[in-house]
Amino acid sequence: TFMDYDNNNIFAQILNGSLPAEKVYEDDNTLAFMDIMPQVDGHTLVIPKAPAVDLLTSSAGALQHTIVTTQRIARAVKQAFSAAGVMVMQLNGSAAGQTVFHLHFHVLPRHSGIDLRLHGREQAAPEVLAEHARRIRAVLT
Repeated sequence: TFMDYDNNNIFAQILNGSLPAEKVYEDDNTLAFMDIMPQVDGHTLVIPKAPAVDLLTSSAGALQHTIVTTQRIARAVKQAFSAAGVMVMQLNGSAAGQTVFHLHFHVLPRHSGIDLRLHGREQAAPEVLAEHARRIRAVLT
């Protein structure tokens, strides 16, 4: 079922500056920032600046910009965390586990033998997120 975009969702509030985020990368069309409840160290989110509920209802333009930024961030996260692999996750609808109804891609560095923490359970310390963001930004520059 189609859902109208909520201009007060948490990512919309990050985009309009009313909520803080540990930003990693920003351009005219996209924003990447640290997940406040990371499943692994380096867990980064990539979102379009355009209002988009999910992959199914997003405009082609917003999707194009967002997936290109997701690739860029995935490469940087992989390098910054010396990861063997990178997992990119994208959820559509509450039945799929989507909790913020603004299109977003999860970028998670993956190492053999390190399990994912449960999502949305525990907030990371701001100084830890700041250090992780710094590491990713250092690779991007």
